[in-house]
Amino acid sequence: MTEQDRRNSPYTYSDAGVSIAAGNALVNAIKPLVRATRRPGADAEIGGFGGFFDLRAAGYEDPLLVAANDGVGTKLKLAIDSGRHDTVGIDLVAMCVNDLIVQGAEPLFFLDYFATAKLDPGIAQQVIAGIAHGCRIAGCALIGGETAEMPGMYAEGDYDLAGFAVGAVERAQALTGTKVQAGDVLLGLGSSGIHSNGYSLVRRLAKDKGWKLDRPALFDQDKLLIDLLMEPTRIYVRSLLPLIRSSRIAALAHITGGGLLENIPRVLPEGLHATVDADLWPQPRLMAFLQAQGAIEPEEMARTFNCGIGMVAVVRAADVDEVTEKLAAAGETVFRIGGIAEGERGCTVRGSTETWSARGDWSSTHAG
Repeated sequence: MTEQDRRNSPYTYSDAGVSIAAGNALVNAIKPLVRATRRPGADAEIGGFGGFFDLRAAGYEDPLLVAANDGVGTKLKLAIDSGRHDTVGIDLVAMCVNDLIVQGAEPLFFLDYFATAKLDPGIAQQVIAGIAHGCRIAGCALIGGETAEMPGMYAEGDYDLAGFAVGAVERAQALTGTKVQAGDVLLGLGSSGIHSNGYSLVRRLAKDKGWKLDRPALFDQDKLLIDLLMEPTRIYVRSLLPLIRSSRIAALAHITGGGLLENIPRVLPEGLHATVDADLWPQPRLMAFLQAQGAIEPEEMARTFNCGIGMVAVVRAADVDEVTEKLAAAGETVFRIGGIAEGERGCTVRGSTETWSARGDWSSTHAG
């Protein structure tokens, strides 16, 4: 066909690079994955214009709804470049539902947004399978989503993800920071790795230092470096929810962008200051590797990475042993990392030889 014939022939959406048939085929392919996330209140069927959730069927009497949204950031680029698409969906769910549990809310349902230049059904199905897996871990239903094929918006082979989660908490059990008192103890829950923050720096180091991602890590010969970097974000919902409902937790801080310094103050009322002793838990070897490779200053580490602590729980001193025991029984690694005292709202992190502090306005709802 000549160029003139092409211009004179009828135009179609597929000529512009968008395949409706591929999108429909993907929806049909993922329906079993979605059905596997069913829970009381949601039948987890997709294909309509919206998803329903029945709060009464979920057993709530006087609920507050809590909503959160997030993405995976440039960890996606690492997934794309390495061809590892099966776990970033877990990261997507984790970043949202962990932000719900810190309010005391049980995640109820989840929706995803998958955008790409040209839909590759195989890759999309891997990503959505990870999302469904994350939803099962968190106990929430995947009730809908959107797949957007947008030629010209993304480079070939690239895609982006966004997640949206809604949870509920009985009004009296909501964690708003008002329950925190001077004398409370900080318990740190171990992370599964870098989680989903700081990957622009990780990727910069990988490029500048010439890391061989498909080879065993220098600090762990039993695992490939790429596997350690792609370890999905830990989901803390099931271990924390029973303790929230039994009023054993005063507040929770999800340690995302901004690290310990910036995230702990977000759950403190005015007049209270958190102090963290970084010598009270072992620095993970992956974190030590990153710090050494980039000659990263300790304060920069404390603001960029979770440093091995993915969630911080504020508990009464009298409840520390019970809470620690129950979290450990639920599979968490728990460290007593500091406490709360009277002072200017903020956080101080102390190491063996240095001290870093953060004070300011943490009224923003953005997680960083």
